[in-house]
Amino acid sequence: MAETKTFENALGQKLVYRLTPGHGPCLVWLCGFRSDMGGTKAAYLDSWAQARNQAMLRFDYRGHGGSEGDFASLGVSDWADDVLAMIDQVAPEGPLVLVGSSMGAWLALIAALARLDRVKALLLIAPAPDFTHRLLLPSLPPEAHRALSSSGRWERPSAYGDGPYIISQTLIDQGAQHFLLSGPIMFSGPVTIMHGQKDPDVPWRLSLELMDSLSGQDVCAMLIKDGDHRLSTPQDLALLGESVEGLLRRLHPPGG
Repeated sequence: MAETKTFENALGQKLVYRLTPGHGPCLVWLCGFRSDMGGTKAAYLDSWAQARNQAMLRFDYRGHGGSEGDFASLGVSDWADDVLAMIDQVAPEGPLVLVGSSMGAWLALIAALARLDRVKALLLIAPAPDFTHRLLLPSLPPEAHRALSSSGRWERPSAYGDGPYIISQTLIDQGAQHFLLSGPIMFSGPVTIMHGQKDPDVPWRLSLELMDSLSGQDVCAMLIKDGDHRLSTPQDLALLGESVEGLLRRLHPPGG
């Protein structure tokens, strides 16, 4: 397993990361909201990459996992900045394939559009672009809206046993700066989307809407009939590895 290291951003905050050496293109794992680089899918993909001598970078955004930062004061813009800093200053030179889960898929899309010269392909797992306004705000109870108006934050109970989620007005406001589904997403590289049809958090039909919004023609959406939001069963993980391998083949087809 790659050694955990720290990277200091322009604000002097330390982000933890692990960089597995290998050949390119380098895989860059982008975790979901409140998740971290030690999650099941990230660890599986790192092992998958090591077995194939494939370079891979995974890290924790500010306020997540072992990285510094106050989660409640951060939002989508801050985490997108973290992704770009890692791409620009930590990832090895050369092409990148971004693999994003849930909110991480939104960040992957934002980063791809900002670094079209480097990001060549995307694997998006249960993607949640625009989730702050498409999914989160409509689901909040009246007391949440009152708390956001009065104090700028609300503690939302978690269904995953990791304590309440702090929903902040900063998260909402920054999310509004990065809407993607309102217009074409001008990324032409190959894209694979994986989504469970029993996902209770992000409707799988959002992936079909995303598929239509992407400008490229090489876009494949895979629906897993019994899959949940996390897609972390052994069968799901095997499918993740197969999907990455297939995406790499599409990026560099034999004889291409």
